[in-house]
Amino acid sequence: MKSITIKGSERESVGKVATKALRNAGKVPCVLYGGDKPLHFSANELAFKNLVYTPNAHTAVIELEKESYNAVMQDIQFHPVTDRILHVDFYQLFKDKEVTMDIPVRLEGSAPGVRNGGRLLFRKRKLSVKALPDLLPDFITVDISKLRIGGTIPVGTLLSDDFSFLHPDSTAVVQVKSSRNAVEDEEEEEEGAEGTEGAATEGAAEAEAPAASE
Repeated sequence: MKSITIKGSERESVGKVATKALRNAGKVPCVLYGGDKPLHFSANELAFKNLVYTPNAHTAVIELEKESYNAVMQDIQFHPVTDRILHVDFYQLFKDKEVTMDIPVRLEGSAPGVRNGGRLLFRKRKLSVKALPDLLPDFITVDISKLRIGGTIPVGTLLSDDFSFLHPDSTAVVQVKSSRNAVEDEEEEEEGAEGTEGAATEGAAEAEAPAASE
């Protein structure tokens, strides 16, 4: 998984006055959890652009003056009016310790049910997974090329040896619902079979006609 580097500075004071001064200077107060003790630091607000404002999932490398840390963003707070970033919580990553993360879902293929007039419902655009840091996927691919009207692809069909889902197996990820203009797949197949059978009968009748006239 791709990592975004966040360059910051450790905070000497974590009081309200110091926090307000940081924000006025265009910096975001942050906390890194998961180590021996919480680590308070700050970083420029622009440094979070590629980590926050993206549909993709990324880990982070927190670079401070003395040391760097691999981490994953756990929580973020925005200003209710301006949408500016107010605070970010990170969780430190360790190679031998599993972590939880929301991973985006990507659909692959074209659903037959949609071509027949059904409505594609994308129920879960992100799925929560638990895995070792090195096994975290960039995204989860869901093949919808066999999804017919009334069909559903649940979490239970996407299981992997590299990570586990934090959802029940029956959780619907994507499905195709019927609509007024939908043509049932089964009826379409039956009509095709009848058309083939009718053509075969007509062909046989034409073949017999000359023999009868003789």
